[in-house]
Amino acid sequence: MRARIAGVTAYLPERTVTSAEIEARVAAESAHHGFRPLPTIVERMTGIRTRHVMRADQQASDLAVEAARTLLADRGAAPRDLDLLIFGSASQDLIEPATAHIVAAKLGATCPVFDVKNACNSFLNAVQIAEALIRTGRHERVLVCGGETPSRAIRWNVRDRAQFVDAFAGYTLSDGGAAMLVEAAPDGGIFYRDFAAVSTAWDIGTLPAGGSMHPRDPEFSYFSGDGRRLKDVFMANGPEIFVTALEKNGLTWDDFAIVAVHQVTVPYLEVLRSVLEIPADKLVVTLPEHGNVASVTLPLQLATAMGEGRCGSGDRVALIGLAGGVSLGVLFAEL
Repeated sequence: MRARIAGVTAYLPERTVTSAEIEARVAAESAHHGFRPLPTIVERMTGIRTRHVMRADQQASDLAVEAARTLLADRGAAPRDLDLLIFGSASQDLIEPATAHIVAAKLGATCPVFDVKNACNSFLNAVQIAEALIRTGRHERVLVCGGETPSRAIRWNVRDRAQFVDAFAGYTLSDGGAAMLVEAAPDGGIFYRDFAAVSTAWDIGTLPAGGSMHPRDPEFSYFSGDGRRLKDVFMANGPEIFVTALEKNGLTWDDFAIVAVHQVTVPYLEVLRSVLEIPADKLVVTLPEHGNVASVTLPLQLATAMGEGRCGSGDRVALIGLAGGVSLGVLFAEL
């Protein structure tokens, strides 16, 4: 028995914030330090024009539930039809219990649940686990969902350029939710997956608060990272796993309807596309209008492509994951 992607949906909060508004807020809240970011620097460095910001009354679970409700309705399925729910996200409502419980309670699902967390590869790893459990015969219909809420971990009060650079990754991030139904099928479906890690680079990008290192200090509740170092690690370790995936399956990127790639900045996306020789028309570029939606990025691209008619039943799709930690992942599927 194989596992197929039976449907995917993304939810994006209605409120959007431009890169100019991001810069204006940083300038306003950092004025007492005498710091002001260079005009247009966020959009020039990232290619991001707008990103989504959730309402004050929403949580990570709510974003996942919004996407899941739409998906189940589209598929003519009910929460009671699920036999497993996995919440795969870098964000969470609480440290305990697993946010999957909160999602299930809001949906009205009564199946077993658990969380998967691996930065921006959280959703992709959750799909990996769903597929494995289906292939072993343990489950038949798994809801993988996630809700990303990075807008609540952005540093606005910046004392100097060095701190602005350290906090810069946060200005690319966007809130959103996604849901994917993974079901048992006799053929087709997910036919290749591979994952790798460079864990010695774990400290390049962090959100330290809430764990045993920094349980309560609010100073550690903001994103901290070195985008250049992260890019260097990806470029030194990333291409091989993706090239090998093609070689093992005797495929080229032209054999796929779309190639969904985790998107951090437009310049880096172009570098990666060039190195991997992915045809530009295979990409689903969501970054300029939607920002970096963390682990929701890949399902958002797949849902966008399906909605635009760029891929459908019988088509091959490729999902390429890049995440802090550092981790990399690739998954090939036939829809």
